[in-house]
Amino acid sequence: MAKEARTKSVMTLAKAEKALRDAGMKFPEVTEDFPWGHRALKVKGKAFIFIALEGDELSLSVKLPSSNSVALTLPFASPTAYGLAKSGWVTARFKRSDRIPVALLSTWMEESYQAVAPKSLAAMIAGGQAVRRTGRSGRSGRTRRSGIK
Repeated sequence: MAKEARTKSVMTLAKAEKALRDAGMKFPEVTEDFPWGHRALKVKGKAFIFIALEGDELSLSVKLPSSNSVALTLPFASPTAYGLAKSGWVTARFKRSDRIPVALLSTWMEESYQAVAPKSLAAMIAGGQAVRRTGRSGRSGRTRRSGIK
């Protein structure tokens, strides 16, 4: 019986991984890659989610420029390592016994896609409206030098 329960739980992790992958692949111009042996979904060559299913743990990392402070209050979320946290990246980890909030994680994935994708692609999933982005400096957009002295 314990073996059946464990298999069922691990399948739940696998089903969550598949659901997240399938949802992410529906965004415009997404490709899949496997750097370091982990699944990465990318848009125009830039990763917007990393997903890893290893043993009895499912983890994912997403860029959350708007909601990272709220996300980090959740017990399964932590700042992403390797210096990515300073750019708003958050990692969520789940054990086989955890309940996985796939709907919430899908919302995070959409925010991450919009943060990484070119504006024209991000607008396609934002109902055609421009998506406001801010860099680490808090400024929106880019400034161009006119070259006038």
